[in-house]
Amino acid sequence: MDLSGAVWRKSTRSSNGGSTCVEVATNLADVVAVRDSKDRGGPVLAFGPTAWTGFLAAAAGGALRPRDDRWRHGSGASSVSA
Repeated sequence: MDLSGAVWRKSTRSSNGGSTCVEVATNLADVVAVRDSKDRGGPVLAFGPTAWTGFLAAAAGGALRPRDDRWRHGSGASSVSA
């Protein structure tokens, strides 16, 4: 998969300088790429647009829950940014 044209972004709600965040590239043809913001040269997860849209809908609708409080923002809520 060629990621040379990927435009990576992370949530504006990312805390701690982004140390517990992922970056997402949505500008690629037929794929949404996700990587760890701490390991930009590491592995990348690739999702088809339909799977990514389904994930965002499930997360925003509360169907997905963090396993523990490490993934919560200062307000106590977890977040998903599209």
